[in-house]
Amino acid sequence: MSEGERPAPATRPAPGAPIPNLPGRALELGDSRRRAFGAAFATGGVRYDAVRPSYPEAAVEFLVPGGARDVVDLGAGTGILTLQLAGRGLRTTAVDPSADMLDQLRRKSPDPATVQAPAEETGLPDDAFDMATCAQAWHWVDVPRASAETARILRPGGQLGLVWNQLDVTVPWVHRLSRIMHAGDVHRPEFVPEVGPEFTGWESLQVHWEQPVTPEHLIELARSRSYYLRAGAETRARVEANLAWYLYEHLGHAPGQRLGLPYYTHAWHARLRPGR
Repeated sequence: MSEGERPAPATRPAPGAPIPNLPGRALELGDSRRRAFGAAFATGGVRYDAVRPSYPEAAVEFLVPGGARDVVDLGAGTGILTLQLAGRGLRTTAVDPSADMLDQLRRKSPDPATVQAPAEETGLPDDAFDMATCAQAWHWVDVPRASAETARILRPGGQLGLVWNQLDVTVPWVHRLSRIMHAGDVHRPEFVPEVGPEFTGWESLQVHWEQPVTPEHLIELARSRSYYLRAGAETRARVEANLAWYLYEHLGHAPGQRLGLPYYTHAWHARLRPGR
């Protein structure tokens, strides 16, 4: 494939056909692994913000209920979703345990309020928000505690929205890429997030799309993932060598070549139960 040439469009299964390459069950982490993997994001905000994509506008629109004014973005990281919500005229508060991640958000915009805290104990006032979101991070929280805390800070009738951008592993070359990168946060289409009894009425939206990237971007993307961040020097070097072989030799991409990285975004929202 010559430099600058785009690869053929991603081929996905036909409607109703078996879906290959997806895990048999949802990603599950025990408390100790969840805390250890989540702590990997205490630093590295510059790289994370540079390589992680924003969310499709259809997914963002789906997350925002009519009449919402105030939103809290839990596990906001560098504020990728936070700023998309702010761009829709919402008053936004970003909550994240990492000072480094929140620093990246503040450098991009002074407008969203920021709170350095975990989703399980935000310190925010009761009944302060019309909606809460959590993008790319709900699998890092203690679900019963985070659900109860979210219910506490939501107004009656409030809504919780969860969203993940994940590599579209139904595309064969992306499946192998995800294996080399150790990208474990991949859900089946029928997956429903675990939340506490405070919420009810799940609805979901699925969006397939592509992000323009280069091979170098994909290597940087691997460096932003929890597996790489927690690994030692030898493991990191092996991941990078395997990626370089796969992208440049096996797939035949040239340095700097533009290609489309298929993503699959899954979004959900649920309502706060009356009386909570």
